[in-house]
Amino acid sequence: MLVLAALTAVVCANNDNYSLSADSEAIAIQFLMREVPAWSKDNGCFSCHNNGDAARALYAASRKGYSVPANVLADTTDWVKRPGGWDENKGDPGFSDKRLANVQFAASLLAAFETGHVKDHQALQQSARKLAADQSADGSWKIDAGNTLGSPATYGTPLATYMALRTLKKADLSETKIAIERARRWLAQAQPNNVLAAAALLLAGESSRPKRDQCLKLIRAARTSDGGWGPYADSPSEPFDTAIALLALAGFRSEPGIDDLIRRGRNFLSAQQNPDGSWPATTRPPGGDSYAQMMSTTGWATLALLETGK
Repeated sequence: MLVLAALTAVVCANNDNYSLSADSEAIAIQFLMREVPAWSKDNGCFSCHNNGDAARALYAASRKGYSVPANVLADTTDWVKRPGGWDENKGDPGFSDKRLANVQFAASLLAAFETGHVKDHQALQQSARKLAADQSADGSWKIDAGNTLGSPATYGTPLATYMALRTLKKADLSETKIAIERARRWLAQAQPNNVLAAAALLLAGESSRPKRDQCLKLIRAARTSDGGWGPYADSPSEPFDTAIALLALAGFRSEPGIDDLIRRGRNFLSAQQNPDGSWPATTRPPGGDSYAQMMSTTGWATLALLETGK
């Protein structure tokens, strides 16, 4: 316990009033600081999991006051700020979908831009052009269309569409306004058929009041007795689904009972965390072993704890 207390003191800032999840955040950030830069060094390429989801968690940690040395994110920052070179990536053996890579690298670039690690707005605009070119005719970004649920590293259509739309809005290009409107229309008509879809629609904020209430009702009803969420109401809890639900609920804390849902969800994530700071990979179907999904699961879980902390 003395070691953990010292670690928390070194890594964290202004966390005196956090719950037990503060320790979870601290050791997760330590894990990510080791793993994020290791992928490009060891594999000679950049990945959706280390340099996408996991790096986004470290950018968010730096924004929240955690000490993340510049060299930890240096390779990722240098990579994502040059969208023109993304197509030249040597390739992650686990993922070869260019649309997925563009969505995830653009999200990482947006996080770097919002935290001041990248200051060139033109880089963000260039990434927005790449995303707009990948948009489907119906306004969505279809990633792993054969998997209706999506996963930590592949998102699925609702979450991918929300993530792409965030970048397009921030880039604020006149030439992508049509793409933005198409994405907003798609999200407005999309149905919350599972926890991940409902959470993504809440995050996007493009739904009508009745649809928003439907999404919240589904998430409330789907919470399990251990405080987490699975993909469906009758599914066992998973770290990834819990993380996305928490991120969505963070915007509705004024609603009755939401703070309690968040508290219990945070405690579920803390209980599921591995001793090294990572989380077990959420895979579809469950129970798989995947480094990519483990890194993305850990990235999303860390983001959820950071965004729902007091």
